[in-house]
Amino acid sequence: MDSYLLDWANLLLRWLHVVVAIAWIGASFYFVWLDNHLVPPTGEDLRARGVDGELWAVHGGGFYNPQKYMVAPAHLPKHLHWFYWESYWTWMSGFALFALLYLFNADTYLIDRRVHDWSAPAAVTGALCFLAGGWLLYDQICRRFGRKADGSIGHDGRVLGLVAVVIAAAAWGACQLFAGRAAFLLVGAMMATMMTANVFFWIIPGQKQVIEDMRAGRPVDPVFGQRGKQRSVHNTYFTLPVLIAMLSNHYGMLYSHAWNWLVLIALMLVGALVRTWFVKRHKGVNAWPLLVAVGVLLVGLIIGLAPRSVEPSSTSGALGKAGASGVAGSGAPTGASTASPPTFAQVQAIVQNRCQACHNAALAPKRIQLHTPELIEQHAQDIYQQAVVQKAMPLNNATGITEEERAVLGQWFKSR
Repeated sequence: MDSYLLDWANLLLRWLHVVVAIAWIGASFYFVWLDNHLVPPTGEDLRARGVDGELWAVHGGGFYNPQKYMVAPAHLPKHLHWFYWESYWTWMSGFALFALLYLFNADTYLIDRRVHDWSAPAAVTGALCFLAGGWLLYDQICRRFGRKADGSIGHDGRVLGLVAVVIAAAAWGACQLFAGRAAFLLVGAMMATMMTANVFFWIIPGQKQVIEDMRAGRPVDPVFGQRGKQRSVHNTYFTLPVLIAMLSNHYGMLYSHAWNWLVLIALMLVGALVRTWFVKRHKGVNAWPLLVAVGVLLVGLIIGLAPRSVEPSSTSGALGKAGASGVAGSGAPTGASTASPPTFAQVQAIVQNRCQACHNAALAPKRIQLHTPELIEQHAQDIYQQAVVQKAMPLNNATGITEEERAVLGQWFKSR
C-alpha cells in the first residue's frame, strides 16, 4: 500500500479505535460506580416491584433515578438498551489496526532478531496464539477456580491472583520472543481480547438467556447473573493495565530497556492499583495507602529508567562502531573531538548510516525524508525527539545506532 494511504488508514482506524474505546471504558466505569452507590429503596412500591437498589443523581439540568433489579423485574419492557457494541468495535478496530501495522509488516514491527530470530509467518502465528491462548487460559481459571464454597460463582482474590500470574508470565514471554514495542502491545491486546471475549461469550449470552427464560415463563437461573458479574468485575480491573500497555509501547525508554518485561509488569500493576483505589473509594473505603504504593512504584520506575549520560568522546569512536556493525561508514570524518559542538558533517554521517535506510527519496515513513542536508535540518526536531529523547528510532534499532551516536545527535540539536 502506498505509504500516504497507509498513513490515512492508520489514522482513521486509530481514531475509530479511540472513540469506541472511550465509549466502552466510559460505560464500564459508570456502571461500576453506579453499583457501588446504589442504596436499598425506601419506598414500599419499589420493594414490591423487586428493586434492590436505587440512586438519585443530577446531571445536565435534569434528575435521574436509576434502579437495579436482582435478578430481573417481574415484567420486562419491550425495548431494552444493550451495552456490547462498544466492546466489539473496540476489539475489531484494534485488531484491524494491529493487523495493518504489525501482522502485515512482521519483519519490521514484530521481529527483532537480536531478541528472537524467526520467520515472519512464525511470528504472526505466535502473535495470534498469544491473543487466543491468553483468553483460553484465563477462561479455564475462571471456570475451575471461580466457584465459591456454596456453589455460586464469584470474583474472589484467588482467581484474580492466578490471572495476574498468567499476565506477568505473558509479559515475560512476549519480551523474549517479539520486538519490545510489539511485546508491550501484544500483552495489552491479549488482555483486551479477554475483556471482549468475556462480553461476547458470557456476559451478553447470559443476559439473553435470562430474558428468554423470563419471557417464556421459565425459572431464571441466578448463575447467569453471577457469572456476568464475575467477568464484568474482571474487566474493570483489566481496563487501566490495558491502557498503559497500549500507551507505553510508544515510549522507547520503556520497551527498549533490558528489563522491559519487568517495566511492563510494574506499569500494569500501577494501573490495577489505581483502579482498585477508585473502586474502594466509591464504596466509601479509605484506600489512600494504594496511592502511596502507586507513587513509590512510579518514582522507582522514573529513577530506575533514568538515562545515563553518554558523552561522545570522539567522532571516530561513534562512527567507528557503525562500520564495525556492518553499516557503511566510509566518508565519515574521524579524529575530531566533540568537546565542541559536533559539525554537520558528523551528524550527516550518522543519519546516513542509521536513518536513511528507511528515510530516503524512495521511502518516507511519516512523510519524513532525510537524504539531503536541507531535509536533515528541516527534520532536526523529529530526529532529536525520536532518536535521542524517546529512543524509538531506528525501529527496533535495526541499524545498530549506539548511545554515543545518539549523544552526538543530541549535542548537535541543542547547539543549533
